[in-house]
Amino acid sequence: MTIFQLPDLGEGLAEAEVVSWHVGVGDHVVTDQPLVAVETDKAVVEIPSPRSGRVTKLCADVGSRLDVGDPLVEFEAADTQPDTGTVVGEVDAGPPAAMPTPVAAPSAVRATPAVRALARKRGVDLVSLSGSGPAGAITARDVERGAEALADAEEAEPLRGVRRAMADRMARAHAEVVPATVTDVADVECWSADAVVMLRLTRAVAAGCAAAPALNAWFNGTERSRRVRKTIDLGVAVDTENGLFVPVLRDVGRRTTEDLRDALARLKRDVAIRTIPPTELRGQTITLSNFGTIGGRFAQLVVVPPQVAIVGAGRIARQVVAADDVPTIHRQLPLSLTFDHRAVTGAEAASFLRAMVADLEQPD
Repeated sequence: MTIFQLPDLGEGLAEAEVVSWHVGVGDHVVTDQPLVAVETDKAVVEIPSPRSGRVTKLCADVGSRLDVGDPLVEFEAADTQPDTGTVVGEVDAGPPAAMPTPVAAPSAVRATPAVRALARKRGVDLVSLSGSGPAGAITARDVERGAEALADAEEAEPLRGVRRAMADRMARAHAEVVPATVTDVADVECWSADAVVMLRLTRAVAAGCAAAPALNAWFNGTERSRRVRKTIDLGVAVDTENGLFVPVLRDVGRRTTEDLRDALARLKRDVAIRTIPPTELRGQTITLSNFGTIGGRFAQLVVVPPQVAIVGAGRIARQVVAADDVPTIHRQLPLSLTFDHRAVTGAEAASFLRAMVADLEQPD
């Protein structure tokens, strides 16, 4: 028998979750035939068969999490050496941003061993409670109140796939980035009725990067070094039921309007059906989030290293403005720009946002 192990999926991904099997025990497969779909913290990836042969065992159930090198499929074949395989791709991801060294925080929870045992039994996290005992100590009654509050809550479940990756990235960003946010409003009354908001925003981000190149950069916190990028690879935040995806529109500063329009439509379709390749989910140099399609006006967004900036567009609303000193109603587009203040100055951020506003206020 020959064992095919979970291959290296690239970009430092060390584990994956089995989503669905395309083959079963006893099936005859050929080289490069899809065997299984697995979900990493980037996307759903189809893993092909490394050889032709008959499947004698599926080594993992749907929902199982596997580390690279764990047994995946057993084949009936003469070669008995495990085949670890490799899935590779060439992407210029720049210098890796170093992860901060975790520092264990001393426990601030005051509780007796008996109270701690009760909390474990009742499934209550002591950190979530406010102690009513001496010096803020948590009592058994505090634990019981916490258990009562959880009575109508769903059972805790571990985050998986995209949501788990989002939690990890947000924690890393919170620990590493020094964020600051500036806001402004673009008057878009001159837009035609069929204007594509994401297309206009994409073009405006390119205009911002041209005016303030420091926002289109990667920053290495360990080395305190910045690499300004000439090519604008725009990450576009897309919300789905499974979590947040940020696919990349490559080289938006040099693409035509029609090309960008087609690319945005294709990107949205690929994310919806989860067919976007992992290579198109990394290498962003700046990110755009059009959260206004759901709601909200301004936001303090999260910059994910090694990027140094993220642009947010809020909900367009009709508001009273002064046009030639005459009150009138115009459509207003709120904008938020959050940047890593370690690498970007306030003046650079303001220049970027001013250029965005000027571009957005131009007619279609």
